[in-house]
Order: sequence, then C-alpha cells, then structure tokens
Amino acid sequence: MLDRIKASIPSLAPAEQRVGRLVLSDPRSFANLPVSELAERAHVSKPTVVRFCRSVGYDGLSDFKLKLAGSVSEGVPFIHRSVDADDKVSDVLVKVIDNTVAAFLKYRNDASTVAIDKACEALAATYKTGRRIEFYGVGNSGIVAQDAQHKFFRLGVNTIAYSDGHMQVMSASLLGPGDCVVVVSNSGRTRDLMDACDIARRNGATTIVITATGSPLAAAGHIHLAADHPEGYDRYSPMVSRLLHLMVIDVLATSVALRIGGARLQPLLREMKNNLRSKRYA
Repeated sequence: MLDRIKASIPSLAPAEQRVGRLVLSDPRSFANLPVSELAERAHVSKPTVVRFCRSVGYDGLSDFKLKLAGSVSEGVPFIHRSVDADDKVSDVLVKVIDNTVAAFLKYRNDASTVAIDKACEALAATYKTGRRIEFYGVGNSGIVAQDAQHKFFRLGVNTIAYSDGHMQVMSASLLGPGDCVVVVSNSGRTRDLMDACDIARRNGATTIVITATGSPLAAAGHIHLAADHPEGYDRYSPMVSRLLHLMVIDVLATSVALRIGGARLQPLLREMKNNLRSKRYA
C-alpha cells in the first residue's frame, strides 16, 4: 500500500502530494488521527485530505485509514521502519519494536501448519525411538540452536546443539536413519550449514531447515519451515530474524512436548520452577 502511494505522488496535485508525504512519513499516526489534525499537519484543507484518499483508489478517508491501519499493523511492507539519522530514542524504540512485531505477525499469517506438523511428528518420532536430535546454527543462528537445546531439555527431550562448523560436519557424519537434525539460518546460504545438512541427509537422517524461502538451504532439507525476514542493516535483521527463529523453536518445542506426553508437561515445569526457586536468596 505504501509503495503504491509513493509511486502515485508525482501524478497528484501539489496539495495532495503533501498529504501523501505525510502518510509515508508517519503512517501509524495518519491511521489514528482525526481529519482536522491531518489537514493541519499537511497544511491543506480537510476536503483535500479526502480527495487524496480517493485519488489513490479508496472510497474516502475512513476506507483509506482502515486499510492503512491493517498494513501498518501487519508490517507490510517494511519500508516505514527504516532508521533515520535524526531519529530520537523514542523513534528508535517504536521502530525496533514495531518491526519485530510486524515480523511475528507476518510469520503467523504465512506459516505452513502442514510443514510445522511434519516437523513436530519427525522430532517426536525421533525422541520416542531414542535416536539423536541435533540443532545446527552459526552466528545469531548458533544462539538459536543453543536456546533450542535448552527449551527441549526443559520439556524432557535430550538434544545436542552445535554452533561450530567443524563440529557440525563431524556430528552430521555420525547421524543415520531415525536421527533428526534442525538447521537454522536466516539467509540459507552459509556453506558450513549447507555441508552439514547435505551430509546428514545423505546418511539418512531427517533434516528440518528453518530458513528463507528460495534459499539453497530451503531446497536441501526434507522439511522446510519458511521464516522470511528482509535483510538490511536498517531493519535490524540479525536481531529480528533471531527472535523470529526463537519463536519458531518455541512452537516446535511446545508441540513436540504435547505429542510425547502433554499430561506430564505441567507437573514437570512446575517441579523445575520450584527447585530453581529454592536456590534463590530470600
């Protein structure tokens, strides 16, 4: 929606162009403010604000603001999240958090529940047969792999996590049929992860990849869990992609725990929490 507005600005009247630039500079406020304040901010009349909305293809201001609010809340596209040189701390706070929430909402709307279900079934089957479950990642994805090991362990599932490329290749060489490896990468183009995934797959292990759609790694796994986030320093990609991958791991860990014994999950977590509390100072 914002892309269309940006493209249409040159064809609009000068007063309507000012309204369009106001939308692009602060879409969230535009979606929430009354027409009188919008007109004052753009230095135009209230009818001009309405004419702008109709000029870009909407029935009026109410229809335009409704569609704009939906686009902003779902973070599509991400162009309004870029960092500006004169941003204050309050601006950065909003942009970082909104960009993260937008990525989560986009994943929620785009995620394939079929693929997630297949991944959970594979992990649960591996656990029930006593075979190996391993997590691979490098850099920020290596942190996700370590967190995945902790989450699964807390739910009673023993796993191994490797963030070193050499260790991943060596460990993948020891895997076989019935084992399962989860490979995490934002770009899906890391050579070490590609090699480890290929070795594990050739040895008969089930490979689950959490990575971008269309990447080489996406095509290398048995099960692809698409976690797409645009790359770019102004969009906080390393941090947001890591949080997005952690959320995917949360979904997997919880779903697997329910499959292998949901009734014992709450008592187990309660016991862990009580034991940890007993070690704290008063």
